[in-house]
Amino acid sequence: MAFKPLHDRVLVRRIQSEDKTKGGLIIPDTAKEKPAEGEVVSVGEGARKDSGELIAPSVKAGDRVLFGKWSGTEVTVAGEELLIMKESDILGIIA
Repeated sequence: MAFKPLHDRVLVRRIQSEDKTKGGLIIPDTAKEKPAEGEVVSVGEGARKDSGELIAPSVKAGDRVLFGKWSGTEVTVAGEELLIMKESDILGIIA
């Protein structure tokens, strides 16, 4: 990928949700919500303290993460729709 986020920003690819419920009902496209789960594609070098010291990011490329419903900005990179967000918008890493 030719795009690297700056500072404490993270580039995330949304992971599509299932088309069926656990009970077997098919969910139409109009009723689906945007997934709040994704895979980290790229990470910036981290934020800086007031003293200039670098704070390393907690996530790395390949991590599966959960983020807020309205987090991030949608961008198109190399023809693929991705999200760019601050690391603080990520709620957690899915093991």
